[in-house]
Amino acid sequence: MKVSRRIAPKGRRRLMMLVVVLAAALQPVQAETLLVVGDSLSAARGIDRDEGWVNLLRQRLDAEAPGQHRVVNASISGDTTAAGLERLPDALGTYHPDIVLLELGGNDGLQGLPPQRMQDNLAQMIEKSQASGARVVLLGILIPPNYGKTYTRAFANVFPTLASRYDVPLVPFILDGVALNADLMQDDRIHPNAKGQPIMLDNIWPTVASMLETASPGDTPHASHH
Repeated sequence: MKVSRRIAPKGRRRLMMLVVVLAAALQPVQAETLLVVGDSLSAARGIDRDEGWVNLLRQRLDAEAPGQHRVVNASISGDTTAAGLERLPDALGTYHPDIVLLELGGNDGLQGLPPQRMQDNLAQMIEKSQASGARVVLLGILIPPNYGKTYTRAFANVFPTLASRYDVPLVPFILDGVALNADLMQDDRIHPNAKGQPIMLDNIWPTVASMLETASPGDTPHASHH
């Protein structure tokens, strides 16, 4: 006579729950995606792309937390805020970033484009990023007073204004400690050379590191303000 052993319904439920818990525990941690949307300052113009601050950020994150972060560089030399705004939706849809680093505006300033238009473009980029579920870091830039003090002041005010309005962290000047040091700049005096890139990363790192430390699965994007 064969004796069949059956697990009681309650025992089966417990076994199934254990299997589910173990399966979840064995799942690899999904890498957090950082998307950099910038211009030539982030595209490593004039130097090897591997020497640029974005790749240095990737290396530092890999060293501190291997496999936990993915850095996507969607920066294009020459981009204005209008161009960045136009291509942002595709980038958000393709990469589904957790954090978006916006580094745009320098070309608007060099071309003398209206600061208010630049502000409107960046505002839309922040809103679209937040609506996608991403958090935003604003990387500020300052320009020489080629177009006069009034223009230069209006340009500089765009970044803190947006950071306050949308409650997003701001790196006031990505080229702090670099722009006025000829040894760290290329011959055009606009783009940093390879020696300037680690300083740019150091300007950005505290803000990025702080955001990563405070990240949690329950995080929700900031509400948009108009």
